[in-house]
Amino acid sequence: MTDPSLAIPLTFAEIDLGALAQNCRLLKQHIGPEVLLMAVVKANAYGHGAVEVARAALANGAGHLAVARFEEGVHLREAGIDAPILVMNYTLLANVDTGIDHDLTLTVTDLPVIERVSHYAGQVGKVAQVHVKIDTGMGRYGLLPDEVVSFFEQAAPYPHIEIQGLFSHFAVSDLADKAYTWQQFEIFERVSDALRAAGFQVPICHIANSAAALDLPAMHLDAVRVGIAMYGLHPSDEVDPAVPVQPVLTLKSTVARVRTLPAGTSISYGRTYITPQAMPVALVPVGYGDGYPRILSNRGAVLINGQRAPIVGRVCMDQFVVDISDCSPVALEDEVVLVGKQQGARISAEEVASWANTINYEITTGLLPRVRRVFV
Repeated sequence: MTDPSLAIPLTFAEIDLGALAQNCRLLKQHIGPEVLLMAVVKANAYGHGAVEVARAALANGAGHLAVARFEEGVHLREAGIDAPILVMNYTLLANVDTGIDHDLTLTVTDLPVIERVSHYAGQVGKVAQVHVKIDTGMGRYGLLPDEVVSFFEQAAPYPHIEIQGLFSHFAVSDLADKAYTWQQFEIFERVSDALRAAGFQVPICHIANSAAALDLPAMHLDAVRVGIAMYGLHPSDEVDPAVPVQPVLTLKSTVARVRTLPAGTSISYGRTYITPQAMPVALVPVGYGDGYPRILSNRGAVLINGQRAPIVGRVCMDQFVVDISDCSPVALEDEVVLVGKQQGARISAEEVASWANTINYEITTGLLPRVRRVFV
């Protein structure tokens, strides 16, 4: 019996680990040897495959990893990754023990979590490293600036804890106008100065995300958290990357049917497209069940034979139809590229995002598990 895991998938995401490694090296060169490169691998490494990406990043300049949830950190530990892993979001009290068991660096912003970390770390003979987050203007998670010194003073008596890091997150560093970003940075610096004046030394201060890492070197501090740029994608169209990163992900599928439909034929659910004349079409086995947005119905396109084939009709859960009038000849099982390059032509994640009225982050992160990741 053949192994089904070796079957060739109809649709898959090809992940170029060589490109990711090169991006990491270039980013590390850009920030310099004194600044820690923290690779953000949350949400399955933005859809690219967390374990494989983490290993490649750590082998090419990254010193720490960052995730959003403790489960993501546990997954990396179970895969044998032993580098420091920062969990940037809140961890439930009930999960603190598991986080410490797996040597995860938890983010703390309230005393009940400090108490639990201290108690359990003492029980198992560890000194737990934690980071504290400040809300400098994002309005999400973190202590308000005037709460930070008091929090450190209240946390100081608890044993078995080392506050290793202090961080915040920019709201609009991907905009050309950096005024608000500088305002956030100045708040962060004032809090850092106040902590030092109160006798607290924090080894790793970090606030720069990809956008700030690329074009605001004054904000690099002790570490930068690089996510979207590591995957070769742009933080926004208002950031001109100082580093020539290359896209890592190519989304590919296969022509599953070729035929010519007569004039007046309705295509897909809702009859939103009627062929104006006889039209050659191909069936592409990708849909919103794979994370390919339904909003791309009648507005997106794919590459076949290096030419653009527009989507006609609605994107279904598992498939959609494209007009191949400009792609001939097209044969069964020809390659289809939905994101990436083919024969000199390209459809970027940014372009797909513009069709879908969203951002490139959502295009790659939204790819669901049944889209196999193939690492090259």
